[in-house]
Amino acid sequence: MNYKEATKIVHDQVAASRTSFRTGMMLLPKARREGMYALYAFCRAVDDIADESPSKEISLRELQEWRKRISSAFRGTASDAITTALLPAIKSFNLVEKDFQEIIDGMEMDSIAIVAPDMATLDLYCDRVASAVGRASVRIFGHTGSDAMNVAYHLGRAFQLTNILRDISEDAERGRLYIPRELLERHGITTRKPKEVILNVNLQAACAELAEKTKNHYAQADAYMNKCPALAMRPAKIMRTYYMAIFERLLELGWKDVSIRVSLPLWKKLALMLKGFLT
Repeated sequence: MNYKEATKIVHDQVAASRTSFRTGMMLLPKARREGMYALYAFCRAVDDIADESPSKEISLRELQEWRKRISSAFRGTASDAITTALLPAIKSFNLVEKDFQEIIDGMEMDSIAIVAPDMATLDLYCDRVASAVGRASVRIFGHTGSDAMNVAYHLGRAFQLTNILRDISEDAERGRLYIPRELLERHGITTRKPKEVILNVNLQAACAELAEKTKNHYAQADAYMNKCPALAMRPAKIMRTYYMAIFERLLELGWKDVSIRVSLPLWKKLALMLKGFLT
């Protein structure tokens, strides 16, 4: 498969996903944009394996296959559309194989259905499935200094915790519960069955406490982002603006009914994109 064919497949996958991240990607110069599309397609592929495989064994086997594909790509050999599209970004932006392997580590954690992890395990999970993506992203954006890596560290965690706080009911349907056990215990929730936890009135307080941790990650990300070149951080800022709007809406609702999945109307997404572009 040649690069042109691969990028078309990757473009179609990104467009079909209707991801909110696409807006931030579109602002990048062509080579960086293509790199982000390929990174997103990789993340989507391994996430779908973790979420949709019919068994844990199949999921782990397919993720292991992706480990081999990524290892080969970082040695200059592509075997599918995504790794073919990734090759130029690996070479041009000094991407690091460890970040990609850690993303797969995170998907392996999801394959085993996480239920009430301790805080340290939750933080490790967030680092693997989100901050590792951030580390690869800021390299593609064009900044690899310590401040940019700290943006990835905090913003990745802020985004993932926002997702966790938004998707509690949906995760419970899949047998997952990401609210850490320390918070459940502190607020008197003794069951570890996800569908029972979401009916417990004390879940509101546990979520509010996790939201305080999330808020701190957003603040830390903002502080480090302000130390980075504005142009390189513009896509991250747009994504941050979008996720903060979701997070603020969650705070307003207060987790009284976790079956309500927060989303933003198109007009607000466009307004947030413009705000991120102009600031």
